[in-house]
Amino acid sequence: MLKILRNFINSPTSGGIILFICVVVSLVLANSPLGASFERLLNTSLGFETETVHLKYSVALWINDGLMAIFFLLVGLEIKRELVSGELSTPRQALLPILCAFGGAVVPAGIYLLVNQGTETVSGWGIPMATDIAFALAVVAMLGKRVPVSLKIFLAALAIVDDLIAILVIAIFYSAELHTVYLLYALAILVLLVIFNRIGVKSLAFYLIPGLFIWYFIHHSGIHATIAGVVTAMTIPLAIKGKGEPPLLKLEHALTTPVNYLIVPLFALANTNIRFEDGMLEGLASPLGIGIILGLLLGKPVGIFLMTKLAIVLRIGSMPQGASWTQIVGIGLLAGIGFTMSIFIALLSFSDNLLIAEAKFSILIASLLSGVIGYILLNRVATPLKDNS
Repeated sequence: MLKILRNFINSPTSGGIILFICVVVSLVLANSPLGASFERLLNTSLGFETETVHLKYSVALWINDGLMAIFFLLVGLEIKRELVSGELSTPRQALLPILCAFGGAVVPAGIYLLVNQGTETVSGWGIPMATDIAFALAVVAMLGKRVPVSLKIFLAALAIVDDLIAILVIAIFYSAELHTVYLLYALAILVLLVIFNRIGVKSLAFYLIPGLFIWYFIHHSGIHATIAGVVTAMTIPLAIKGKGEPPLLKLEHALTTPVNYLIVPLFALANTNIRFEDGMLEGLASPLGIGIILGLLLGKPVGIFLMTKLAIVLRIGSMPQGASWTQIVGIGLLAGIGFTMSIFIALLSFSDNLLIAEAKFSILIASLLSGVIGYILLNRVATPLKDNS
């Protein structure tokens, strides 16, 4: 039994399987007699607060802003490793996912604005811009060796930049109030971590403990707190003198299992509790529903494909090693899995409960279609094309 469990955990598809089970369980719970109890559980407050320290939040917020910051810390570690010594270590390689992220954000937003121009739902233009890293990478993991490692790294880097764009959009266009003092506090601590890196401090405690304060200050600044995980990861040393495992690799190895088998599944369980309501189905044919579905399902792959083509033609970027143009389209489709960040922006965009319900349902449908079509397309590409020009 232990051997079976160990083999399952070591399988590249097991994380994705658990993730999708949690999605189904969450949807079933939300639409069952237990739905109200489940919602109350997610809204239960945990933590403490004083006149100066505020750390009392709902279970859902602790998962989305707290635990997911650890997920972003792990992704940030992986990205830094690839930037320093891997697939993204040259400007030509790193530039491509950055350009594609912008293309994959601007085109969907443009499609949404075009469809919703002059309507009350035009303010939701940021909804189809985001990519859900957890779900997109889970689908890629389920494909195993059918997808080149370089393409997985490309998607991870693209999704990180994509989420950073979404976070900036939220901060600039959807935040009620931005507290710059807290941002300055976070920046001061970040500078301290950079100094630790420069002088050769390799103990993880000197990075992770201040990282908690960075999370606190960024959270209170009005910007999504998960960005703290990324910026903290970028300061952790990868190269050290002498023997021993680099701090970055040590932390990456320590975080992989709990993130894949605890944090991400909890995240899915808490955020897929969409209760199906009257008007949701009709909402798919409204400008709101059409804008979201076309933005995620069509805008994402088109924007990513066009920017990839432009970068290759202008010779300012290079194709991921071993990848084909068909696989680029497939990755673009997986980037159309908007889900959590899209739902978050939808909540900020509208105050009408019916519009929020229609937006959630449209995001769910678009993300499901993007994931399924992207998986089928990538699974059918047995041999990558050699000609990437």
